[in-house]
Amino acid sequence: MRETVAPAKAVQGIVSLPGDKSISHRYAMLASIAEGQSVIANYSTGADCQSTLGCMAALGAQVERDQQGRVVIQGGTLREPASQLDAGNSGSTIRMLSGILAAQPFTSLIAGDESLARRPMARIIKPLEQMGASIEARDGTYPPLTIHGRTLHGIDYPLPVPSAQVKSCVLLAGLFAQGDTIVREPVRTRDHTEIALREFGADCSAEKRVITLRAGARLKGRELFVPGDLSSACFFLVAALLMKESDLVVHGVGVNPTRSALLDYLAGIGASIKVLDVRQIGGELIGDLRVRASRLHRGSVDGPLTAALIDEIPALAVLGAATGGITVRDASELRIKETDRIATLESNFRRMGVEMETTADGFHIAGGQKFHGAELDSCGDHRIAMAFSVAALAADGPCEIEGADSAGVSFPGFFDKLREIAH
Repeated sequence: MRETVAPAKAVQGIVSLPGDKSISHRYAMLASIAEGQSVIANYSTGADCQSTLGCMAALGAQVERDQQGRVVIQGGTLREPASQLDAGNSGSTIRMLSGILAAQPFTSLIAGDESLARRPMARIIKPLEQMGASIEARDGTYPPLTIHGRTLHGIDYPLPVPSAQVKSCVLLAGLFAQGDTIVREPVRTRDHTEIALREFGADCSAEKRVITLRAGARLKGRELFVPGDLSSACFFLVAALLMKESDLVVHGVGVNPTRSALLDYLAGIGASIKVLDVRQIGGELIGDLRVRASRLHRGSVDGPLTAALIDEIPALAVLGAATGGITVRDASELRIKETDRIATLESNFRRMGVEMETTADGFHIAGGQKFHGAELDSCGDHRIAMAFSVAALAADGPCEIEGADSAGVSFPGFFDKLREIAH
């Protein structure tokens, strides 16, 4: 699908966003293995999170929606799926769910679309095999994965690289393991899994980047609310910062401290962002973000900050190109996302007349560059589609975006929301 985005002078108003993808995935998986019923309000509408629901239903969980649109899950003991589990485009689904599947008394096959088939899984296979799992993968690392359920034992696992998905995979496997499971992080990553585990009744503690899950957890169904997705909010924050007359409020966004790197980075380069009406629901902090057009200076993303901002980098690249510039290092993971995001950024920036220097693990973009109207291509990557839709608002003419429907992976209705606030 092609989408035309016209230039704008400002983004203004109040916008509410779909539920956080990361939290939605975790709630759906834990609700499916918990005893009794869970009711999840504001569950993500993105295709990735629907893939998780589809997998859990195929594994025997009863998944429905009530009259208020909430996801209702009757959990319990999982059963062998009748056919291959389909994770779609969702790396979160296949990586985290593999931890649960590794401990089940049956064999399961899980795969996804063409993009997911190119994404390496060795990071989860290694610790799961250390716990006693038996997993077969194409070329030893790529989906589809054939997971032969086994009796698992807890391990003390130092993460080789920061990864909330790998950490979560190990902890979810640890729910079924004999003995405690410990994960040691080189840097702190998002802690939605730890919070969710505690909400469902597990004994999970964290101290100085060491997460300990005590054996014998008995999970109970819960009523839960998913905050708005901060990663999705990033595109609207960037749009407001690009437009000189902007004044925008993003309502009900998750402001978990392990996700605050985005807000800290933006404030650090001069962005005017205020967090209003902070409250806590289900262990997660939620607030409203008010952002106004600001004078920004050059930004730098490297080391632990790169891991914390990996999903937001495409949008931040757009912001840097039009304002003070940006340098990104230690981001080789961008090469193995839904696309090679460094390459797709470079290709689309070139079409818009923006210069970008790339390296094996990052890039540098000088600031103060002008965006020209152009034909752009998402290459099927939702974050590239949304990032360049925001760039198009600041262009000197309309932009045509090929593959714009890929935004639906995380944010169905994104273009409608953008049109509502762009003036």
